[in-house]
Amino acid sequence: GSGTFIAGAEFAAKAGWSALWLPAGAWVGIIIIYFLAAKIRTFGQYTVGDILEVRYGSLARIVGALAIIISFTVIVSYQFKAGGYILNTISDGQISNAQGTFMSFLFVTLFTAIGGMIAVANTDLPNGIIILTSTILSTPLVIIAAGGWEKIKTILPPSHFQVFSQEFGGNPYLKIPAIGLSTLLLLLGVQSMYQKFYAARNPKEARQAAGLWVVGTIIIETVAIVIAVFAAAYFWNEIQSGLMDPAAVIIQAAKRMIFFPVGVLLLGAATAVVISTGMNYLLSPTTTMIHDIYLRYVRKKTDQTTASERGIVLFQKALIIIVGILAYIMATRMTSVLESAYFAYTIYGVAISPALIAALASKRVTRVAGLVSIISGTVITIFLKLAGYIWPSIMRPVGDPNGDPFGIPLIYPAIIVSVLSLVVISLFTKPPSREVLARFFPEKPE
Repeated sequence: GSGTFIAGAEFAAKAGWSALWLPAGAWVGIIIIYFLAAKIRTFGQYTVGDILEVRYGSLARIVGALAIIISFTVIVSYQFKAGGYILNTISDGQISNAQGTFMSFLFVTLFTAIGGMIAVANTDLPNGIIILTSTILSTPLVIIAAGGWEKIKTILPPSHFQVFSQEFGGNPYLKIPAIGLSTLLLLLGVQSMYQKFYAARNPKEARQAAGLWVVGTIIIETVAIVIAVFAAAYFWNEIQSGLMDPAAVIIQAAKRMIFFPVGVLLLGAATAVVISTGMNYLLSPTTTMIHDIYLRYVRKKTDQTTASERGIVLFQKALIIIVGILAYIMATRMTSVLESAYFAYTIYGVAISPALIAALASKRVTRVAGLVSIISGTVITIFLKLAGYIWPSIMRPVGDPNGDPFGIPLIYPAIIVSVLSLVVISLFTKPPSREVLARFFPEKPE
């Protein structure tokens, strides 16, 4: 998504080659998924909420749904922001970033509400082809336009060539790996990934898909960082003077550094990413609201038990518009796409992923342990994020709400508590029943 083209670009412009930590988390996550692919596909429930409820109970499903809704709404918000950058660029500034953000919100939200899952399914494959082709073709052209390796070394600060850029964050040795870790944890539990594996015809096909996914992700994510670093050098004076948002360097490179046909293709890829990701992440939380909350707890308690499928579809369309509006409001107040992506990845990664992987891979993890893990991961992440606004003096850099409390990135305390809850509480609580385990670990026929 625009986590690659926008958040990754901002990371590269601010930290140079240290930004490779962002896709590195994705590489590791997908490799782990490769070995879990057969299990994921075999279980085959429709949502992550189904898995959480079977293993940890209905309250775990509700809390997990809240974490998903928060995370995905934030992700949608910076798709709108990315759309604003694109429209500003292709219009030569005639459309402001703010106007472009609003136009992106209208288009993506209404297109999703009208087209729904059919629209998403029909855009995934062509989007992937456009993205892969455009990024590969654009990379050498951007390198040449920027003057090559020796040229960018004379422009960018030395910290941009370090493994841990010393000019990034309050504590680079903690913050830079934290961003990669957030990507890894998101991928290990992201709902859309599980739905794609469920669509595979058999476990072997699911594992093959994961293998191809690793290769494609390594190529696209790496060349996107390469493009962003060289583009940052090319636009360095504009970035330093505040005339260009660091998050927009890849978009600007497509317009100003690459000859027309390939530049248009790269802009098309960025546009495809924004639309596809925005649609996917609008559909997922609203599907969660319908499937995990409304159908199970709200409609069940009313007389509308015979509500038509059409009524449910219309209700989801209304929810898509509401979530879109909330995401747009977030986008108008956003100061950093990278930090917004980091928060969204973190809350999902620490609340959902540990409990989900444990449900699929461990026979010993208990109902109480999973529930506490989900709740603690959600609460700690939200609390530490709000702490920057309530007590700005504890943040590093001091006073920056996008900084880290006491210099410690929020993902570390959140994931430590979440995982420890799973392990420690499981040791002191009753193991799951044989009936529950049978759904996850069916006995193999002799």
